[in-house]
Amino acid sequence: MRERRPLVLRTYRGLASMATPVLPLWWAYRLRRGKEHGARFSERRGEATVPRPDAPLVWVHAASVGEMLAVVPILEHVCAGGFAALVTSGTVTSARLAEWRLPPRAIHQFAPYDSPRYVARFLDHWRPDLALFAESDLWPNLITGAADRGIPLILVNGRLSPRSFSRWRRMPKTISALLGHFDLCLAQSVRDAERFAALGAPRISTTGNLKLDVPAPPADPAALAMLRDAVGARPVIAAASTHAGEEKIILDVHKMLQRDFPDLLTVIVPRHPERGAGILDIVSVAGLNAVARSHGHLPDRGTHVYVADTIGELGLIYRLAPIVFMGGSLVRHGGQNPIEAAKLGAAIVHGPHVWNFADIYSALDRVQGATAVTDAEALHACIAAWLADPEAREEAAAAALKAVEGLSGARARTLAALEPYLLQLRLHYR
Repeated sequence: MRERRPLVLRTYRGLASMATPVLPLWWAYRLRRGKEHGARFSERRGEATVPRPDAPLVWVHAASVGEMLAVVPILEHVCAGGFAALVTSGTVTSARLAEWRLPPRAIHQFAPYDSPRYVARFLDHWRPDLALFAESDLWPNLITGAADRGIPLILVNGRLSPRSFSRWRRMPKTISALLGHFDLCLAQSVRDAERFAALGAPRISTTGNLKLDVPAPPADPAALAMLRDAVGARPVIAAASTHAGEEKIILDVHKMLQRDFPDLLTVIVPRHPERGAGILDIVSVAGLNAVARSHGHLPDRGTHVYVADTIGELGLIYRLAPIVFMGGSLVRHGGQNPIEAAKLGAAIVHGPHVWNFADIYSALDRVQGATAVTDAEALHACIAAWLADPEAREEAAAAALKAVEGLSGARARTLAALEPYLLQLRLHYR
């Protein structure tokens, strides 16, 4: 007999069921904001748009872009081993990325909303043989629905920020019940492993951060050549994966830098590309000239700011800009992933709020492969020093690359932990 679940989980399930009839209103609101894919609403209701493959199926749930990129090497291994792979995510941006970064045999679907009805419909169709949840996207009905069907659940690249850990500690029975459904919890760091253990995860192993093993993002050679020709010999800096509130700081820094580097071009890559139009307005109010990549423009001599509001082109920007400010760190977001910038030879500067990648930033800062700043003045001073001293900038970039390479190995450790489950699937289907 199944153990009775905590009151919070039972209440959540009931409220989710009651909310199901009004979800179309929520979808309409999100669609207006560009947060949903209009042609794929049925997937949000758990209605599949493609048939289930006739093969053992490994389901990987990744919340958004970063999580999806991290599990790509795992998906490649799964598909190469003859398994079918289903990938679910919750953002429009990740769905676009899936079109060109997932292995050919992997199927992408939007994750169903966490309504018992939608989750049941999703599981009825796909019948996954193994489920891998990436990082910390723990939807109660999705997890309990899979567990009730006897699907083995594994948390891969597990991560718990201090903020999430603090929130979950207020509901110890709830999080213990959820984590108790996982056969295995593969944590990014010792600190993450300790947090999962404190919350009740039964079997924990520290395998490292899969994002450290992801290859450097690609760039179209023709597009890169065109962009380099347009920029010429101008000094270039990039602000990558920025969040609301950071663009104004970057523009203030650009104006300060212009005094000594009048030809400077600043490239802003918003974390959410749909913010591109708003950033153009902010640049205009600041009295600077900007063009957007999403409009098909290239920067010319009169362009001060280039807004790269497109999907999947960070590899292009990191190859263009030798200095990169990593966004989400001057506002209280927790920082964005600096690994790709480091792998492509950028000198990295970031704000103080980097708890999402605390261990990585700590390793980079320790060897001076990255520099932490607290405000616009400090950001200006750091970038100005690197623009004036290319040798110091290259030393920082080399230190960052060496630090990132030294932290790799998570892919091999994760695959070793997953292999018994994959072997069992092979034997079962034979």
